[in-house]
Amino acid sequence: MSKILITGATGFIGSHLTEICLKNNLEVVAYDRYNPNNNRGWLENSKYLEDINFILGDIRDYDSVIKAMDGCSAVFHLAALIGIPYSYISPLAYIRTNLEGTYNVLEASKKLCLEQVLITSTSETYGTAKYAPIDELHPVVGQSPYSASKIAADQLAISYYKSFGLPIKIVRPFNTYGPRQSARAIIPTVISQVIDNKSDIKIGNLNPTRDLTFVEDTVLGFLEIYKSNNLFGEVINIGMCKEISMGDLIEKIFSLMNSSLDVISEPERVRPQKSEVNQLLCNNEKILKNTNWKPQNNLEEGLKKTIDWMLKNMKFFKSKDYNI
Repeated sequence: MSKILITGATGFIGSHLTEICLKNNLEVVAYDRYNPNNNRGWLENSKYLEDINFILGDIRDYDSVIKAMDGCSAVFHLAALIGIPYSYISPLAYIRTNLEGTYNVLEASKKLCLEQVLITSTSETYGTAKYAPIDELHPVVGQSPYSASKIAADQLAISYYKSFGLPIKIVRPFNTYGPRQSARAIIPTVISQVIDNKSDIKIGNLNPTRDLTFVEDTVLGFLEIYKSNNLFGEVINIGMCKEISMGDLIEKIFSLMNSSLDVISEPERVRPQKSEVNQLLCNNEKILKNTNWKPQNNLEEGLKKTIDWMLKNMKFFKSKDYNI
């Protein structure tokens, strides 16, 4: 049985990835940030809890990373700071976590001779589409400190492939949504405000378009990329090749929840004009051609599953607050 280290394993995507790996008979070491309460995040109540080896540390700490990685054949590196608004407040936190953290993973993987290193990127690295759909050859641009830190991490990973032969693959998901996502993202923000019976909902810019992928399909993409004997040293998009504006997305959520509220675009929730990514639409031909990945959920199906989960888990959300 292959032993996999997953960094950021107790978070939104990481917890789903951990469970799908266990379901596929992989042994998982779940690595996440040290906390004195030994909290295991979204895996705390997982049905696979007894099968997971938890290690709590700090992705910014090389000693912690290499000790957790020892004995593993592969690593799925998801640990990162991801909130774009907070990257305006503390760019340095993103450099330390996203760039230095990735360095620690790469260097430890090189020292331990891992067979595969999957680095998690983001569609934000592309910036506003210069052409659509966006393939892996599209230029990258740092329109926020967050995206700049991820571009730097991706390039560092590519340098380790070219310089040292480290078997890296860069997994670049477009916008993932689903159960366990925090309210920093638009879908749980809208759903939580509707559930709390607000007279209106407060969001940011209504005009940008996004390519939305349900989390179950995103983690299946990770798994299929891992299984591929090709794709080393390459970037691979995961997305649906379908886009929707934020305004139309809100209307779709309203329809599914039998609700109709006023929509208020609050200035504090709107990105600076030059930082806003106006269009993201995934060209997914590469993953479809090189793996057996096929998404199982369209947007309506994924939204229904997300709404059902949130109706049962509203204790985790504070709809009155703006989560940056």
